[in-house]
Amino acid sequence: MTAVRQDAWSAEDDLILAEVTLRHIREGSTQLTAFEEVGERIGRTAAACGFRWNSCVRKRYESAIQIAKAQRQKRNYLKKQPTLSGGAVMASLNSADMEMDLYKADTVTEETISIDAVIRFLRSWKNTVQENNRQLKLLEKELLDKDQELMQLREENERLSAQVNEVQTDYRVVNDDYKALIQIMDRARRLAFLNEEDEEQKSRFKMDANGNLERIE
Repeated sequence: MTAVRQDAWSAEDDLILAEVTLRHIREGSTQLTAFEEVGERIGRTAAACGFRWNSCVRKRYESAIQIAKAQRQKRNYLKKQPTLSGGAVMASLNSADMEMDLYKADTVTEETISIDAVIRFLRSWKNTVQENNRQLKLLEKELLDKDQELMQLREENERLSAQVNEVQTDYRVVNDDYKALIQIMDRARRLAFLNEEDEEQKSRFKMDANGNLERIE
């Protein structure tokens, strides 16, 4: 059970509270969990830690809080990236935690806390810029690959369009030839029919005295 302390908060207590809370923010955990961890470490209740954070400590670390939230978003983004290797993802996820361990000073005062906050902000900003540059290079490479893929698809589309145009041209030629053939056959049929009628008209018969038919020329 966590002991309840009645003494005033020291600068070291505030620093522990800030470091643990910022770490939980970066990792996507809740502030309540952070307050419980701090309470276990310094012998205070989670409620007391939460009150101290909201009433006093939080105001000193507004910039660090924003950076921690940005690192949390980046952590979630990197977990969803299939193109990054597992080692690269873990290195990126652990970089912020490694930096936080370097901020602890031997002598903790109100002045050193401010200096630590500045150092933390600058180092975190440097890491953020480096990570953004790395992500920018990955996005530029992905964009280049997409451009090349788009170019290949355009070339394929032009090739298929040319084939379609060629097939359509051949179809029109064949269709015209077919129509011409039908017209020729129809004309030949009509000529044959007219010739038959002429032959029938030319061939006339009459009956002689004996009852036999003879052709009249």
